[in-house]
Amino acid sequence: MLIYNVTINIDESVHDQWLDWMKDKHLPDMLATGKFTHAKMVKVLVEEDMGGITYSVQYTTENRDTLEAYYKEDAERLRGDAQKMFPNKFVAFRTELEVISQQIP
Repeated sequence: MLIYNVTINIDESVHDQWLDWMKDKHLPDMLATGKFTHAKMVKVLVEEDMGGITYSVQYTTENRDTLEAYYKEDAERLRGDAQKMFPNKFVAFRTELEVISQQIP
């Protein structure tokens, strides 16, 4: 299992609009690709020197092939949606995480 993690710092001037868009549009669109089993959005509680508000969004996928299919088939379109909605108002970086162990009581 892999986690596709996107860390985003959003400008405070568009924060509320962006947060609504993420919850109501972008996260559902990501899940609608059929390539992720679930998504989790968390707020980073450390203040950034650059300002803004930072979030980590974690999309869980079953394997590398599925993640690669997302990159090839969906990533450009979905990343472009954010650029159109919030130009020059955020920075994002992406990481891939491999789940080694998960324990649920």
